[in-house]
Amino acid sequence: MSSSQNNDETKAKLNLETSRIRWHELQTYYARGQIVRVGQALDLLDVACELTADNRALFEQWLANGDVGDVSPDLARTWYDRNTELWAVVVAPWVLVQDRSEPSDASVH
Repeated sequence: MSSSQNNDETKAKLNLETSRIRWHELQTYYARGQIVRVGQALDLLDVACELTADNRALFEQWLANGDVGDVSPDLARTWYDRNTELWAVVVAPWVLVQDRSEPSDASVH
């Protein structure tokens, strides 16, 4: 099986596990430091697939660019106050989340 086929299968599996969830439901994971914020410039499934593949070089690049990272306390508070609905996918032990509702939130790291 080619790497591309394997990647497509992983992506298809992750797509089935992707759902919308309210920030209030993610508080336990946030408190444990298990939430990874994915910026709107990236595709949530692509990021999950690369995390599954342990592509450290790409992740380090995304971290350096601010495209992925922790959820800052300010952003967490904003999401909490609004009980924002996020797209999420689990790549244990991480929960990757992406806010697709407001482009302006992407600048609040």
